[in-house]
Amino acid sequence: MNTSARFRAALFAAAAAGMVLAAGPAGGASAGTVPGAAPAAALRLAAWPSPTGQQAVGATINVSGTLDGGMKRYYGTGALGSGSQSESQPPIFKLADGAVLKNVVIGAPAADGVHCMGTCTLQNVWWEDVGEDAATFKGTSSSQTMTIDGGGARAASDKVFQHNGPGTMYIKNFQVQNFGKLYRSCGNCSTQYKRNVVIQNVTATTPGKVLAGINTNYGDTARFSQITIVNDPSRKVVVCEKYRGVTSGEPTKIGSGADGVNCVYSSSAVTYR
Repeated sequence: MNTSARFRAALFAAAAAGMVLAAGPAGGASAGTVPGAAPAAALRLAAWPSPTGQQAVGATINVSGTLDGGMKRYYGTGALGSGSQSESQPPIFKLADGAVLKNVVIGAPAADGVHCMGTCTLQNVWWEDVGEDAATFKGTSSSQTMTIDGGGARAASDKVFQHNGPGTMYIKNFQVQNFGKLYRSCGNCSTQYKRNVVIQNVTATTPGKVLAGINTNYGDTARFSQITIVNDPSRKVVVCEKYRGVTSGEPTKIGSGADGVNCVYSSSAVTYR
């Protein structure tokens, strides 16, 4: 084989090897599903968007089916424009069971963000300045889910996602900056439930305090994978904080950290940079 032929053969072999690596494990299995394999690397998250326009909202927008905002900014005015931290203020969007809200930027004032009354999906939703909460899950059944896929939130002095009803919340492919807690299972709701949260491929940039707060006495679980914490050299951000929840008064903080039962994650699930 002459030099030119050998060079072409080498290029072909390198390209073939690259295609095999890109394809991943045979049979379509994800590397993250192989027992004992290292966790999959976090996916690159989208840049913060520039709104395509804006719309003032003076009364809650009720959503059933799908609302695609086309990356427009929605912000509160009138009754929704106080910018307060009141737990009882109305939301900008109220989603019926099965509703989807996507491609939306929520500006300030954000009132009480988004309320999900059952199973719902928030896809590529961005909060520029969180009001009381970015979104609250108010489901009524343990089989219901709230899925946050993509998007991000900034400037949440308290909570980003509040979970008041039963069911499971999924937070994935999301970024949060300058926050109190990314997720909180209600610590003192008058009716309490077992609640679950799954947090995957999330980047949290300090200042920030806690990724998830759960009530272990009600059997809550929080599962984490592909977590990146930015600008936290002292490791002060708590990944999973445990409380003893109550139906009145204030919950008691009782610990933090992985335990394999309520707070479920491995040390390799969290990366610092």
